Amino acid sequence: MRHCGSAQLKQLAAVAFLVMMAGDASAHGAERGLVMLLPTGFYVTGGALAVLFSFLLLAFAPSAWFAKGASIKIAPYFAVPKTPFSCLSFLLLLLCVVAGFVAPSDPLSNPLPLLIWTGWWVGFTLLQVVTGSLWPWLNPWNGPVSLLRKLVGPRLAKASHVNLPVSVGFLPAILQFSAFAWFELVSLAPDDPPRLSTAVIVYWLVNFTGILTFGEKAWLSRGEPFSVFFRMIGMLSPIGVSQSESGKMFVLRWPGDRSLVADALPPSGVIFILLTLATASFDGFSETFTWLGFIGVNPLEFPGRSGVMFANTLGLLASPIILVVLFYKAVIAGAWLAGEREITGWMRLSGKLVYSIIPISIAFHAAHYLTLLLVNGQYLLIMMSDPFALGWNLFGMAHWHVTTSFLLNIDDVRIIWLTQTGIIVAGHVIGIVLAHAIALRHFGEAKRAVVSQLVLAALMVFYTVFGLWLLSTPSVG
Repeated sequence: MRHCGSAQLKQLAAVAFLVMMAGDASAHGAERGLVMLLPTGFYVTGGALAVLFSFLLLAFAPSAWFAKGASIKIAPYFAVPKTPFSCLSFLLLLLCVVAGFVAPSDPLSNPLPLLIWTGWWVGFTLLQVVTGSLWPWLNPWNGPVSLLRKLVGPRLAKASHVNLPVSVGFLPAILQFSAFAWFELVSLAPDDPPRLSTAVIVYWLVNFTGILTFGEKAWLSRGEPFSVFFRMIGMLSPIGVSQSESGKMFVLRWPGDRSLVADALPPSGVIFILLTLATASFDGFSETFTWLGFIGVNPLEFPGRSGVMFANTLGLLASPIILVVLFYKAVIAGAWLAGEREITGWMRLSGKLVYSIIPISIAFHAAHYLTLLLVNGQYLLIMMSDPFALGWNLFGMAHWHVTTSFLLNIDDVRIIWLTQTGIIVAGHVIGIVLAHAIALRHFGEAKRAVVSQLVLAALMVFYTVFGLWLLSTPSVG
């Protein structure tokens, strides 16, 4: 008999392990042990070097390349009314909330968990990276509020009844996103249909009250977290609208081009964007053997969410604080090296450079949820054909069988991991490019811009390694 090489033994062990541990996926993530046995060291090193070399190449790139983004006209612009689509979105959400209480409680067949966690939080979020923000048309508040105003008349004026203080900044969005992250990542059963229905009702009522109190513009720009988050994501879209002599046109442009001319965010806005990255990072880190060992939990005897709830709550609180401190230290240190001595200059530069974090946040989001989308996306399609388990087959997919065979084949697992690696590296490279372009506009000269990015670039390289390590380190999720 031939003797297998070390690499072949690792591959066979990986396949055997995955076969033994395979099981149904949950609505949020697979609760199964997984040890990545692929040789990942070269990929982690290569990813970090790719980000580093991107920074070094940008240091020698002509400044004229970043002066003005080019665009290509693709189609005449046409306005789409928001109220009808928002009303349809509200009715769909209402139907799913009712289903959360009365339909089967299995989160892989009940419409609400699949719609919220797979269709909306994963699929819809990633879609807007391509299309731009669709949330103003599809959020479940604009339509109902507009109809309510037509019914009530001038007693419910469009102008806000109370001004949302400027000093509050993005604090309402920060608090609500933190609550959302805790519910998703720490609470005992975020995919339990009745519990999720209750959470959706509370969330809708809070923001409906906020809109009626402060007005749509103020509340949706600083209070409702996903209006803020999706608007920031939309800045990465290659599709935009431009004014020309012949009128408005849809155009293709460089991803992230709009962030170069966006206003500098206040500290609360900076914290909000860093919060989105920190929660995505902690989501992956909390499942690693490293974190479980740190909090005194044996990963081979994982007690479930109830056993780590307190520790994960503290970790979720600490993650954005650590990231905010690292970001501000990196920006201020770089600005100091570039000759910026004024605190106002530091704050303005931080409020602009934080836009370069958005592609990294989305990269973590996409890489982390890729396998969930591949598996639970199949359940979502099946559910759409028979949403209430009544024997319907509306779209001919009700009798499909969900397959997870791609998680049992070493070659397919390698493709998935390489795809996740490419997403992480691409997000950081785009972030490096945006940071350089923003610094050029701030300082006005290439040398100071490059010097100002030295510490932030080092932080991005470190975060690239951290992101790739999360993908390859032993975990329980």
